[in-house]
Amino acid sequence: MTTGGTKMSAAADLIATEQRLGAHNYKPLDVVLTRGEGVYVWDADGKRYLDCLSAYSAVNQGHCHPKIREAMIEQAGRLTLTSRAFRNDQLAHLYEELAALTGSHKILPMNSGAEAVETAIKAVRKWGYEVKGVPENKAEIIVCSNNFHGRTLSIISFSTDPDARTGFGPYTPGFRTVPFGDADAFAAAINENTVATLIEPIQGEAGVIIPAPGYFTRVRELCTANNVTLILDEIQTGLGRTGKLLAEEHEGIEADVTLIGKALSGGFYPVSAVLSNSEVLGVLKPGQHGSTFGGNPLACAVARAALRVLTEEGMIENAAVMGDYFLEGLRSVRSNIVKEVRGRGLMMAVELVPEAGGARQYCYQLKDLGLLAKDTHDHTIRLAPPLVVTRSQVDWAVEQIGKVLA
Repeated sequence: MTTGGTKMSAAADLIATEQRLGAHNYKPLDVVLTRGEGVYVWDADGKRYLDCLSAYSAVNQGHCHPKIREAMIEQAGRLTLTSRAFRNDQLAHLYEELAALTGSHKILPMNSGAEAVETAIKAVRKWGYEVKGVPENKAEIIVCSNNFHGRTLSIISFSTDPDARTGFGPYTPGFRTVPFGDADAFAAAINENTVATLIEPIQGEAGVIIPAPGYFTRVRELCTANNVTLILDEIQTGLGRTGKLLAEEHEGIEADVTLIGKALSGGFYPVSAVLSNSEVLGVLKPGQHGSTFGGNPLACAVARAALRVLTEEGMIENAAVMGDYFLEGLRSVRSNIVKEVRGRGLMMAVELVPEAGGARQYCYQLKDLGLLAKDTHDHTIRLAPPLVVTRSQVDWAVEQIGKVLA
């Protein structure tokens, strides 16, 4: 294609079409990807990149893992969708395998992470009315400032991000916001109508914010003492990202409701799940909640394979070892524009000083060197490679980051 006498590349042509026909609700880096394998992706011109975002932790198992792909192709040739009007031969197996892996007593499958969050909100409100005895329509859920749980109307109703929230009212009531990591503020917010608290173990979108040790231990104790349901949103932090199967394990606690998604399918398909117990999920009766695609046989077969390779191929253990190694490397980078390096497992962030002029320009410089990362909250570069990353790949990544930030 030519414009104004100059030849336009295939990538530029695709970008121009996106800009012309697509809603402008995203601002991606201008790289058009066509292929992925393991930790690498390739653009339309054939250039290879080390992926340090992993589709926001959806491809923990690496791009296009052959065993997950094989399971998807096999199931796609047999049966893809029945709706939940009928049973299928994959759902029960997924339930068994998830329960064995996580210790859950009841499981409710959905598609996107936001759907899992919405499902949990509905379930704990109903639990509050029918089990705890909260007066109808008085249920409150405590959330944290700078949270990110999705983009639906109810979820953005308790967001503190003006971009996510402004202009979309009227908002869903029933949420009380406290500072993340402040157990005293959480304790003060609890009242007789509190049915639950919804928290990310690590705030990813906010810039990989990790609370002080002991915070979740105290939150767990307060929830138990006040009959409040603890919901942990592990959609980004779960399934190996932090070097444990679930991030809650770092504090030795157990949530009452755990939300997983993203890596539950290894990036092949939207699959999420609410993990809980009979007391909470038992309040949902036929017709009160559902999803045409939730728990479909294709999703279940893919999720089963994604969980198998995650555990059988040592990816969680690798995340712990490579995460420590990557963090050590990042902290060795000498730069006067780095404010802080933080992370747990392979969920890391480099926060820059305000004088650096924003993180996005450095993400573009990294792209030019063959490394893909994403800015968040203006001044932070988020780093989260697939859990199959090797020591030599980490060394190379640290070298490129050092060049850009030096």
